[in-house]
Formats: sequence, structure tokens, C-alpha cells
Amino acid sequence: MVEYTKTWLSVEDQAAKLGLRGVSFGDGTSCLSLLSAVGYYRLTGYLYPFRESRAYRDSAGRERVRILSSYRPGTSIEYASQLIDFDRRLRMLVLDGIERVEISFRMQLGYVLGRVPAFGHLDPANFVGAFTQERLDATSGESLPSKHEEWMARVRERQASSDEAFVTHFREKYDDRMPIWALTEILELGQLGRLYSGLSNSIASEISAAYGAPTKKMMSSWISSINYVRNVSAHHARLFNRKLVSAPARPAVGQVPLLDHLRAAVSSKEVFGLYNVLAVIAFLLRTIEPDSGWNERMVELMREFPSSGPVALRSIGIPALWTALDLWRE
Repeated sequence: MVEYTKTWLSVEDQAAKLGLRGVSFGDGTSCLSLLSAVGYYRLTGYLYPFRESRAYRDSAGRERVRILSSYRPGTSIEYASQLIDFDRRLRMLVLDGIERVEISFRMQLGYVLGRVPAFGHLDPANFVGAFTQERLDATSGESLPSKHEEWMARVRERQASSDEAFVTHFREKYDDRMPIWALTEILELGQLGRLYSGLSNSIASEISAAYGAPTKKMMSSWISSINYVRNVSAHHARLFNRKLVSAPARPAVGQVPLLDHLRAAVSSKEVFGLYNVLAVIAFLLRTIEPDSGWNERMVELMREFPSSGPVALRSIGIPALWTALDLWRE
């Protein structure tokens, strides 16, 4: 393992380092201001697509590309600042859409599962066997808690740490027993998604149908991807060119006509690009809150994308002529 030996650099030295590597910034004031505001590593993350590269062959004769420390001619701090500002506005708008999806999903879970009955989340009969059965550790062979037990343990932690007045009410009057329609209000989207993935197909399908998702499996995939993007956005990380750890499942052509165009994606950037989650959010919001204007606001924001050289709308995985698709039209 290599020992880390790089030393601390002042903001002025960081700016000088960027200048030596080919980044232009005029008199340096804008560079110092940006470095002081966002930091060296965040800034260079946005500048990464502008690094120069060199093709070479490895020891096995395979073609490789080595990313160099120098930047392409024309790389500027002014453009980096524009890109950082765009990404901030993108995160805010994405979180706006995800909030509407998350709140609606809470309601549907509590509404449908609560009908069979108020404490339906405690009844193993409402879940698939893989969610409620004990598991074995692949290495030691020891018994592990079921996914349902792990989920319940996390729920109890949320209840214990919550300072919501209604949670205190249930704690003091009902011995901490909360009906599912109240419990969902304190759960994170990831916890909601895990609960949904464990539901029996009949219950889960009723919920997915409310959103126009053809199957439980597809709805689970959508929620998982949306939750990933939510976490990235909530932690203020770079979003616009993020490669999705898990891309949302794409419906077969004809299953969800408004999303048929996702099936045309072939490149990694198209399949795992942010656009796929944006399209799913846009589709869900047409049912959840059709007058939110979110789809139109996203189109307007993308028209302001600061394209430059290797950084363009394709960085998000957006297909050509996307604004003409019915999904994005009023």
C-alpha cells in the first residue's frame, strides 16, 4: 500500500497549482473566491471532464486511456463556477420532485397496508417468505435475523429518536404502538422502499398500480433509484453527470408508453445517466401532482445547461429531441 505524502496547500497555492496545470482564471480573484467557497476537491471534481488524456497499451496489449493531471486548453474557472451553480439548481429541483414522490409513497403504503389492518406491518402474512424468514450466514452458517426483523429494529430506532409530538403521543398513550399510516410519517424513503419490496405481490401491486407502474419489481427499482439520487442531492454531491449505482428498470415497449423512449438507450451514459431517474420522477408526478409544473421547470432548467466541450446535455444521458416527448409536454 502506498503511503500518502502530499502536503497541505493554502488556497493561494491551490490556485497556483491549477494555473500550472492549464486552468485559466484571469487575475486570480475568481479562482480564490471559488476555492474558498467550495474547496479544491469539489472544484476539481467538476473540472475532471476537462483533464487531458493519453491512449496507451498495457502489458497485455490492451488499449487503455490514462487521465493526465493537465487540463485541456480553454478550461476556465468561470465555466466551472457556472457548472457548479447549475448543478446546485438541479439538485434543488430534483429534491422538490422527490419530496412529492416520497410523501405520496408514504401515504399509499400506510393507506393500503393499513387496511389489513392498522398493524399490518407486524403480520408476516402480508409479506413474502424471503422477507420474514431467518437467514444463514454464508461463512459461519449461523442464523441471522430476517429482513423484516432488521427493518423493525431500524423502525424502533426511528421511533425512539423522534421528537415529533404525535410520536410522543403514541409512546405515552399506546405503549409506542403506532399504526402503519402514522409510522410511515417518520420513515426515510429507503426504509419505505425496503418495506415495499417485502410486501406480498397482491398488496404491492395495488400500490404500484396507483402510480401506473406495471409490476412490484419495477416500482421497487424506481424507488431504489430515486432514493439513491435523493441521498446524493441531500448531501450536496455532484449530480449532473452522476453514474447511477442502480438504474431504474425500463418498462418493455408498450407497458408505459410515456417511458418507451428509455428502451432506445444503448450506451452506458444513456442507461446509467441521471436522465433515467428524471424521466421516472416526471412520469410519477403526472399522477401524483399533475399541476406541480415540475416537468416544465426541468425543461426550462436544462435549457440553461452550460455546455462546453466534453460537458453537454449528453453528460446527463438526455436523448435527442427529448423536449418533444409527451412525457415533458404540459
